[in-house]
Amino acid sequence: MKYDFKSIMDRHGMDAIAVDGIGGENGYAAAPKPGFDIIPMWVADMNFPTVPTIPEAIINRAKHPAYGYFDMRDEYYDSIIRWQEKRNGVKDLGRACIGYENGVLGGVISALNVFCSKGDKVLLHTPTYIGFTGALGNNGYEMVLSPLKKDPDNIWRMDFEDMEEKIRKEKIHAAVFCSPHNPCGRVWERWELEKAMELFRKYDVYVVSDEIWSDIILAGHHHIPTQSVSEEARMRTVAMYAPSKTFNLAGLVGSYHIIYNPWIRDRVMKESSLCHYNDANVLSMHALMGAYRQEGEEWVDELCAVITENVEYACDHIEKHYPGVTVSRPQGTYMLFLDCEEWCRSHDMTLEELEKAGWDVGVIWQDGKMFHGEYSIRMNLALPLSRVKEAFRRLDEYVFLK
Repeated sequence: MKYDFKSIMDRHGMDAIAVDGIGGENGYAAAPKPGFDIIPMWVADMNFPTVPTIPEAIINRAKHPAYGYFDMRDEYYDSIIRWQEKRNGVKDLGRACIGYENGVLGGVISALNVFCSKGDKVLLHTPTYIGFTGALGNNGYEMVLSPLKKDPDNIWRMDFEDMEEKIRKEKIHAAVFCSPHNPCGRVWERWELEKAMELFRKYDVYVVSDEIWSDIILAGHHHIPTQSVSEEARMRTVAMYAPSKTFNLAGLVGSYHIIYNPWIRDRVMKESSLCHYNDANVLSMHALMGAYRQEGEEWVDELCAVITENVEYACDHIEKHYPGVTVSRPQGTYMLFLDCEEWCRSHDMTLEELEKAGWDVGVIWQDGKMFHGEYSIRMNLALPLSRVKEAFRRLDEYVFLK
């Protein structure tokens, strides 16, 4: 490979929640027992160095000793247009349809504020990304959850009958859609998107589609933008994207929306402006331009191959060695969503006890209950394969004991 996905990057002391947030009075998880280092498999960022063109772009701009007010460069918009065409097959994206958002969640709320009144009910699928739960609750919206179901091949699917029943009974006119899905890792097929959007059209439901994971697609799968499946979908959907998940840039802040409907676009832009905090920073702009280059495309292709290998190893290992633990093999993202109910019940152990057993030996994984998975654990596989294997060695020896 051209880029380095094997070296173990030391993130200690570099402001990383993934490692510096472990232990202590305010830690997100208990520190490991003596003798075990931290293997960060929880917060959704990556333990790989990003593509070199990003720090190069940031450093080149930072060398100029003035950081005053600025406008977005034409290159910023051109980079997004070129990236969306080459990665997602989008042919007709114009600059006017692109708008800056500090973060995807803020953009989701701006769109819902246009589509809804405070107190309105909004449809989401469960398992549900915790960020949606917090953002919608904090802004006065009531989530109505439609559970995803596993088919006979252990693939998560939308339950269209349940979705329709809840939309109709609860008089829902807005949905938050996650594509690819976090935490389940589904990459939706075109027929699924078409069926969902036809249902939304039938009941006049407007859609916010979070597509922040759309670049991290595993071998054999392909991301289809929600807006691309029909003209109706194009005109009733606000789509959210960012380079942050793809290139490990969450600490820099910077996302963007794509909105084709001018009526919606004008109102979302107005809504996003009301707080007076939704402004880009100059280094974030240059980071995106550094990311959305040919080198960035090559780096993402290699990243997806690495994540695919990690997922195959982890899922095969779980299937062979952990009876009572099930996982639907993800098609995108770098997260696993483990169902540990059968294992916990057969070993008379609570999920909290299982999680703590992992933390004790440095496998820092994440409680799935906050994603509406009662016996679930979310596990981040964006690490060198050697660290993934070491994590499972520890789970074998100390946690999933027979």
